[in-house]
Amino acid sequence: METLNATIAKIPAPDATARASAHARLARLTMPYWALGRLMDLAEDLAGMTGCPRPSVQRKTIVTMAGDHGVTAEGVSKYPPEVTPQMVHNFVRGGAGINALGRLAGARVVVVDMGVAGDLSALAKTGQIISKRIGPGTRNMAHGPAMTRDDAVRCVEAGIDVALQLGPATDVFGTGDMGIGNTTPSSAIVATITGAAVADVTGRGTGISDEQRKHKIEVIRKAIEVNRPDPKDALDVLAKVGGFEIGGIAGLILGAAAQRKPVLIDGFISTAGALIAHGLAPQAGAYMIAAHRSVEQGHRVALQFLEKQPLFDLDLRLGEGTGAALAMNLVEAAVRVLTEVATFDEAAVSEADK
Repeated sequence: METLNATIAKIPAPDATARASAHARLARLTMPYWALGRLMDLAEDLAGMTGCPRPSVQRKTIVTMAGDHGVTAEGVSKYPPEVTPQMVHNFVRGGAGINALGRLAGARVVVVDMGVAGDLSALAKTGQIISKRIGPGTRNMAHGPAMTRDDAVRCVEAGIDVALQLGPATDVFGTGDMGIGNTTPSSAIVATITGAAVADVTGRGTGISDEQRKHKIEVIRKAIEVNRPDPKDALDVLAKVGGFEIGGIAGLILGAAAQRKPVLIDGFISTAGALIAHGLAPQAGAYMIAAHRSVEQGHRVALQFLEKQPLFDLDLRLGEGTGAALAMNLVEAAVRVLTEVATFDEAAVSEADK
């Protein structure tokens, strides 16, 4: 755990001086006070995160973590596990939702194999994806731990390594996921850490029926009962009811925070990873920006636990990093307001009467 502990120790508090400087400028812009609302809040937050009163967010990277799940054997998804490696190939070809929205945002999309149940070695050898493979998918958490504690540490540290590798060429990160069945461990993580009822945090995932959802709830309840994850021990939760890609997302968040890089958290699976990261290092929460609120009902519970207000709510439920990609446009808009709009003094515009 040397890498994990060292990374956590490096996560700084937001820079109060840079934040105050940004606030002072925003308050003097040629508009009624705080007329752009949460966009101005975001600009102020970005200044604090980056330690720069005029932050740069031009270099955008979305990291899509991919992994498979043994619990799919319980019939919790409409799609077979073969879809995970097939979608990785689609990402590489540029034909997925995240590719289209990443291009719109001017963001690089990086795919990481955290543990896909398929051979992606050719893509890794040619540099089309990053391989941080822990194994060919997790074990079936309905019958025992999804992974060992050592594997949980390896997941998180792999995500940290990716953040450190990409950090020098990245101003702002976005999280993404790919893994058939991964709403099941995500619901288990949210229920365990927040204390919410399983039924209240379990949605339809890929679009399962009412009967399939009832079955999914029972599978999650069984997994929690069998494994008894400790909600106060994030690594225990990850090991017992998590996923390789969820651990990778947690590590990416921690690695980004240690570099003062803002991280746009995508949907439900990414927010499950954010819960793990927060459990390991609560101070990392200051670098998380909730991109959106997913259709998945557990996402609202997770965001409330993290005390994060999403930037938008468009009934998204795709994952991949698509919500983070859309939110990158808002991040850039916030910085442009901070850096390009003139103050009353600069524009020689009269201010409102006090």
